[in-house]
Amino acid sequence: MNKKGLPAAIALALTFAVAAGCFGGSPGEPVDGGEASDAADDRAMSDAAGGGAPEGSVVNTTPEDTLFFYTVDLFLTKRYVQQEDFEKYIGQFIRKKFPDIKIKHVLWDDGTRYEDLIAKGTIPDIIFEDTRRNAHRYVRRFGLEYDMSDLIKKYNFDTGALDPSYLQLSLNSSDGKLYSLPFEGYDYVLYYNKDIFDKFGVDYPKAGMTYDEAYELAKHMTRQEGDITYKGYQQHPEYYMMLNQLAEPALDPNEDQANLLSENWVKIVDNLRRFYDIPGNQFTTVRDFPKGRMAMAVDVESWIYNYSTEYPDLNFDVAPVPVFPEAPNAKYQPYVGGLYISKQSNKKDLAFQVISYLLSEEVQIERAKLGIRSPLMSSAVQEAYGQFVPGLRDKDRDALFALQNAAPLPRRPGLTFIDPKVGEVFNPHIFEESKDSSAALRLVNEKMNKAIDETKAIQSEGGVSPHL
Repeated sequence: MNKKGLPAAIALALTFAVAAGCFGGSPGEPVDGGEASDAADDRAMSDAAGGGAPEGSVVNTTPEDTLFFYTVDLFLTKRYVQQEDFEKYIGQFIRKKFPDIKIKHVLWDDGTRYEDLIAKGTIPDIIFEDTRRNAHRYVRRFGLEYDMSDLIKKYNFDTGALDPSYLQLSLNSSDGKLYSLPFEGYDYVLYYNKDIFDKFGVDYPKAGMTYDEAYELAKHMTRQEGDITYKGYQQHPEYYMMLNQLAEPALDPNEDQANLLSENWVKIVDNLRRFYDIPGNQFTTVRDFPKGRMAMAVDVESWIYNYSTEYPDLNFDVAPVPVFPEAPNAKYQPYVGGLYISKQSNKKDLAFQVISYLLSEEVQIERAKLGIRSPLMSSAVQEAYGQFVPGLRDKDRDALFALQNAAPLPRRPGLTFIDPKVGEVFNPHIFEESKDSSAALRLVNEKMNKAIDETKAIQSEGGVSPHL
């Protein structure tokens, strides 16, 4: 396996995983990347009633010439909701390379949940799922996890071609093994309204703008003009913190405890809360940007297309997110959808060959043309990005690749995972209760430690923790 270009920590973890598999054995994001979604609650409620791992006798029962591909709605996108969408973004490439293989595709969001598949004894060969949280909440909970390290070695798959930040996320959610390989990502960018900037005679945001500079700009752009109030800047606190650019972990990387009491966390919180102390710029929602009264907003890049098509009169462009001076080249940590091979698959070699092909530069270039963020560190893939997407062609596509994703810190295998509710630092503790930053962090830290202890106790009894 080629580890060229990987940080030492990732390379070391992969060496252990591939050589011996020695380490025992991820937010369902809202659809808008910034607001709560009933779909997320529905999904959690549905699965709360489900049981644990499937019986050991349950295996994939699809025929030898059929590959069962199961895709999950990641909430940041509805990309695979329709069968024709799956064919466009995935199926056509498999059929081209493996013409003798039939594809069975089932979407989680069509009413077929994990427990439904298990009850029927129909386990997928390949699962497309959120890497950060749902590897724990679903794949591992239902006993579907399978370490691909031996297959990576057997087929000489080059993990060095993958973005290290994406790969580290897979390692962290796999206890140092590789239950998934990153398949596609979702980045955040700074949207800005060119008409508002032109109206006030202000230069557009540029790559490398620091948060201090963005703050001064936000103060200048937040103003009242007659009956119209202009907000200067909006950035959703939860995702800003969860995927923070300083890569400060919410869960301690070495111990079973929360990690919100560091000086870096105070810096991260204070950095954003000052924007919402600007009179007239209180936090509402980043999704108000297309209404034309917001100068800047940080949001997921997938909305470039939506805004371009749904609001044709909106004169906007994008720039990289503001940066911290101590991390001048870092944007958000990645939000990633990964490809898993189920433990119960009866055609693991074929499944891995399919995954390997889907991650080839050839396929990733074609998917990039359709506006899908690739995990490959390939200039050819980056240059192809958005070529077939009208809403992207006239935007500053260079801004999408001007910075590098901050890499999550490695986490010691065997530690307890919970979904860290870092958004509660701002809401309710800052926005509703006016707590100072240290007090807000301390309260959430205490709540997270309690959730970790409860999760350990529940899992020791074979139960399902509500904190995943």
